[in-house]
Amino acid sequence: MMTIRRAVAADIPALENLLGQILLVHHKVRPDLFQAQGSKFTRQELEELVKNDQRPIFVYENDQGQVLGHLFTIIEESKAPQVVHKTLFIDDLCVDEAARGQKIGEELYCFALDYAREIGCYNLTLNVWNDNLGALRFYQRQGLKPQETRMEQIL
Repeated sequence: MMTIRRAVAADIPALENLLGQILLVHHKVRPDLFQAQGSKFTRQELEELVKNDQRPIFVYENDQGQVLGHLFTIIEESKAPQVVHKTLFIDDLCVDEAARGQKIGEELYCFALDYAREIGCYNLTLNVWNDNLGALRFYQRQGLKPQETRMEQIL
């Protein structure tokens, strides 16, 4: 039985492994912005994040107890003029490279949608690098549309 559940401190080594995998993907797409090794979060930051209800982290666990994917989220409250919206922002969604192609990413994304509805969000957002064609196609298949375009000119 596969389960998606809130991450706990014991999941941190698995989270670090997955964060390293996604860093490498980003490094291949944008080596000017991402190093090949390192981590987005320190061990101490991860220990704090797994307890933070405004930034819930979820893991996808197989029936052997292996963490095969993660979903880092941030609950945001926008206070634009006259409109207040709650947004679920996906900060990171990763499936272990050894488990890709098994629809785990789709399950994590659907879980995020359900969770966002459950907590009363207006929308779900995320950022994806335009050069990361696999991720772009994945999110388009899930029904996401571009919300805005951030452009750059490298100097």
